[in-house]
Amino acid sequence: MTDAMPRLDDAGEHDDVVALLMQQHNHIRDLFAEIENATADDRAEAFHRLVRLLAVHETAEEEVVHPAARRLLQDGELVVDDRLEEERAAKEQLSRLDDMDPHDPGFMPALRKLRADVLQHAASEEQHEFPGLREKAGARQLAMMATAVRAAEAVAPTRPHPGAETAAENVAVGPVAAVIDRTRDALRKAMGKSS
Repeated sequence: MTDAMPRLDDAGEHDDVVALLMQQHNHIRDLFAEIENATADDRAEAFHRLVRLLAVHETAEEEVVHPAARRLLQDGELVVDDRLEEERAAKEQLSRLDDMDPHDPGFMPALRKLRADVLQHAASEEQHEFPGLREKAGARQLAMMATAVRAAEAVAPTRPHPGAETAAENVAVGPVAAVIDRTRDALRKAMGKSS
């Protein structure tokens, strides 16, 4: 198998960080479509899943993928700085949406704006960051990064935290934010609330 072809590990998951992130990007696209097609009463649960996925996904990218891209890509600093600015803006939008009721008349227009921005961000990563990682990192490094992304996601905050877009910022605020977010998620689940 070549470095360009993702392989599955023993658990059936991708052992190539680019393939893993592309799979998550597809899931994010699907969740946006699910929310847009849901009735107002069903939106909250799907939106909660989207918030959680975006929060853990971006945290893992900020902690694992972007630092590697800074080191490996020729214009790594510029590429990553652009992605971090997009992520900060998306976290701010997501945070505002997370505070809204899905029945609010402004919810869907704000969601559509977020969707456009998030999908543009994903396309930029897929065009400017991922190909360089595939080219510069070997299969072993891509596999190690996939493992590191999964580990980062397992302990990441489950809500957006604008202002924490770098690995250092995530290390500083991430553990406390993750405990608060995960406690909040558990309480809401216990109370039968979906978001």
